[in-house]
Amino acid sequence: MSAGVEIHNATKSFGDKTVLKGIDLSIAEGTVTVILGPSGSGKSTLLRAINHLERLDEGYVVVGGELIGVRVHRDRLKELTEKQILAQRSRIGFVFQNFNLFPHLTILDNVVEAPISLGMPVAAARERGRALLSKVGLAEKESAYPRQLSGGQQQRVAIARALALEPDLILFDEPTSALDPELVGDVLQVIRTLAGTGTTLVVVTHEMGFAREVADRIVFIDDGRVVEQGTPAEVLDRPRQQRTRDFLSKVL
Repeated sequence: MSAGVEIHNATKSFGDKTVLKGIDLSIAEGTVTVILGPSGSGKSTLLRAINHLERLDEGYVVVGGELIGVRVHRDRLKELTEKQILAQRSRIGFVFQNFNLFPHLTILDNVVEAPISLGMPVAAARERGRALLSKVGLAEKESAYPRQLSGGQQQRVAIARALALEPDLILFDEPTSALDPELVGDVLQVIRTLAGTGTTLVVVTHEMGFAREVADRIVFIDDGRVVEQGTPAEVLDRPRQQRTRDFLSKVL
């Protein structure tokens, strides 16, 4: 399964700083979208708004045809209960830049914790967890603890954990930015493999070669707005906007 995403007028401020300035964006089901932009441009905030980790001040997000985090009540948007929001998030995998693994749990227990908490039988969850660890090349590490793994290995565990609930959509927030350069390749290879499965992926990254190779669509964001979007060839090789050209001249 996979799900498309519709973002309408996404607006978000922190104090007196407006981080998202009315973003409209459509992400087609089963595609890989890479979001590029300078630090502070709003990329991570937009990603976190998709699964309601950040509550928008204005606008809304629809995933797979369903409003996320809110419902319509008397022509206004009303916040869902925390339980309802958690149920929606179970369909949306999220891979953070700093892994966010539970240090007191083994690698396998990190992967199966969410499915078990949502009612999956323990034996079935552990069987699926082992299959996912094998998928990310860590079958032999199931009894290890996060501190015993490299950063790249921990990030691959985080990806396995995101897959454990069989989400319709997976969000990656700069999944390689906290890694030593020699560990980046293994993590990107796992995401490359996922890109071929038909699951909708949205990836915030600075890895330009990866973006060119894997993305169906690239979205360039600056100062809380979508500046440009298109295929990798259109955005990376023939950008229409001067701001995009300026950014690419510094990173390519």
